[in-house]
Amino acid sequence: MGLVYSLYTETFPPRSKFTSDDIPDLSGKVIIVTGGNSGIGKETAKALLAHNAKVYIAARNPERVKQAIDDLKQQTGKEAIFLPLDLSDLHSVKAAAEEFNGKEKELHVLFNNAGVMMPPIDMLTAQGYDLQFGTNVLGHFYFTKLLIPALLAGAKSSPDGVARVVNTSSSASLLTSDVDFNTLTDTEARKKKSSINLYWQSKLGNVLFANELNRRYRDQGIVATSLNPGNIDSNLQRYMHWFSYTVFSFMLYPASYGALTQLWAGTSAEGANMGGQYLIPWARTSQGNVAGKDPVLAGELWKWMEEKVQAYE
Repeated sequence: MGLVYSLYTETFPPRSKFTSDDIPDLSGKVIIVTGGNSGIGKETAKALLAHNAKVYIAARNPERVKQAIDDLKQQTGKEAIFLPLDLSDLHSVKAAAEEFNGKEKELHVLFNNAGVMMPPIDMLTAQGYDLQFGTNVLGHFYFTKLLIPALLAGAKSSPDGVARVVNTSSSASLLTSDVDFNTLTDTEARKKKSSINLYWQSKLGNVLFANELNRRYRDQGIVATSLNPGNIDSNLQRYMHWFSYTVFSFMLYPASYGALTQLWAGTSAEGANMGGQYLIPWARTSQGNVAGKDPVLAGELWKWMEEKVQAYE
């Protein structure tokens, strides 16, 4: 009953009490949005630019990002900055972080928004990890790790004393209770899993990563949250079978709705005190999956990720 109720309330949320008009002036704030060239990320970047933030759009396709930056400039009068980033390649992740750190000393908000859902099972990252876990979790972990000094500096310069990391998860995080480390590389165990099961696992990974990051760095000023942005119509569904998408489409909302919860976490005064929380549509808190709060599992995942990125540092 608890799971059914949670899925229902996250799929059919009440009207939001938070809107983009509630975002405070963000002058002087430096913010990164991964996957900010489309969907929820683009709507997030739009709202941030409209409130005077300096916004980096971290994504992999230069042509699409250029088009997004042009669109956003027309809509807001402000120009975002392109940061080349392919989360499925740890070399690219390192290069992106180094480029940012070479330009900026402070980072005030990091929206780990980009993601991939249900690709063909044979698709892997450049380093041979499951594409969904490697992109959604490991890539974001490494990117965040390399930006910790900038986040700590951003926290020191902020009036509220915090910098924020906002991980975009999903209601799919409710549908699994563990991370099977044997399925994170191209193993026989992974091949026996369905793409949707691997997606659920990656979305739980987003929650675990946020909670462990918050545990490790909250006392130094980094507040980390995870969230379900809602069922949003975006290119995230590009790998879905047409029939499944047709059925699912009746439960989809515009991308502007999907940006609300992460903007609430990343910009509101309340967001400074949301560390370790799981947020749901639209701009509400929830208990989330009890597995996501497991410090042992989160610690094991953190250790696994540390080991995997160590060779690239």
